[in-house]
Amino acid sequence: MPSRTNSPLRVAVLADSDTRWKWGALTAQRLVPDDSESGRSMDGFLLRGRATPTVRQLAEVGVRADSLREVTGVEFVSAVDRERYDVIVLSLVGGAVQAMLHGLARAWEGAARRPVVVTGYVGVVYEKLADGLLLRHGADVVLANSRHDAERFREVYTGVGASADSVVECALPFLGGARYDEKAREGRAYPGGTVVFAVQPSVPDNRADRTYLLRRAVEHARAHSDREVLVKLRSKPGEHTTHIEELPYQKLLGKLGDDVPKNFRLAYGNMGEVLDTTDLLVTVSSTAALESLHRGIPTAVLTDLGVREVLGNHHFLGSGCLASWDQLDAGHLPVPDPDWVSRQGVAADGAYETAFDAARQRVAELAARQLPPLAPYYTRATAPGYLPARLARYGFEPDGRPRPGAAAGEAAQVSGLRRVVRNTMREAARGAYRHGVQRVAPVIRRMGEL
Repeated sequence: MPSRTNSPLRVAVLADSDTRWKWGALTAQRLVPDDSESGRSMDGFLLRGRATPTVRQLAEVGVRADSLREVTGVEFVSAVDRERYDVIVLSLVGGAVQAMLHGLARAWEGAARRPVVVTGYVGVVYEKLADGLLLRHGADVVLANSRHDAERFREVYTGVGASADSVVECALPFLGGARYDEKAREGRAYPGGTVVFAVQPSVPDNRADRTYLLRRAVEHARAHSDREVLVKLRSKPGEHTTHIEELPYQKLLGKLGDDVPKNFRLAYGNMGEVLDTTDLLVTVSSTAALESLHRGIPTAVLTDLGVREVLGNHHFLGSGCLASWDQLDAGHLPVPDPDWVSRQGVAADGAYETAFDAARQRVAELAARQLPPLAPYYTRATAPGYLPARLARYGFEPDGRPRPGAAAGEAAQVSGLRRVVRNTMREAARGAYRHGVQRVAPVIRRMGEL
């Protein structure tokens, strides 16, 4: 391992989508500051799959690494074992985290030292709590974005008889920006302010509900000509994010016709930059609500489609932010409950500056000593009917060895021409998959409902 007094601390971040790259890279920067005694270098790895971010998505996230490349799971394990990193951040879906933990554990068998392995969640945890957490068990540090999450995480681990020592409370790493000032909108083209509807790729999941929400945003703009109404999009058609978007709002807007008011528009861009000029943030359950609350921006979590677990807005019970489009049309501005906000790690009172102190100290302490082998809760003994399939999906045998045909060395043996052909075929396959998800699958579902 590099000397921790003379050489920069080396950090590797593995992510499988644009949102998880943002969380993972920013988390790494929080945990290992560049202004530390020895400095920091950060290499990025993008896990090859359906949601691998495009160049445009990465540029929109705006987080840079010293190097960035696309890899398979087996290639990643080989790379970090060979390069000798100090800290590894796994910003992935639960199954991928579990596969990497087993692959890394196998690769590091007998090693005198190994890196600190960190993982966590990219945002609000409102579904698959036990499933996702147990798949992340085995990492040295499992970050909880709030006191509320930390308590729940520890309950799950202790409930199955697993150690909860890895759980460390912190906050979402991408909160920040200037505190909201209502006077800042003075002199703008729209004196009534800017209303931003932050959409989500998979919530709601059907055409009728998504069209309803879009229509209500358009109607709000029509009824309030002094306001600008933006629909903040996550991706362009054909791009994938953390979740699949079968029904992009861009296409749904075309179905509404040409009668769209001039003060209504679709918008891309970095969410932090969009929030710089936001006067009311509206969403179903997006993590953007927490970013907005952190800045003190009026924030509304919609109840139009009900308050339901499938929508994720049940997470905001007690927040004071639940509201409907009818109420917003009438001028209502939700007032958040300070106790709820505090428990969710939003830390609008300024405590955010110290939110990562405990996690930073834990990582530094672990990096300074020899660590025991990684020991995930799921093994061939505890989950023989579940674990093998999770690992196989990412190219590993149940014991963490690379599956036949998935050896990391294969990538290095591919000639330049064959590599070009392989990359071309991969992009074509992605395009076919996305077409199937966005065009063919919805048609089949509709036919099944006839």
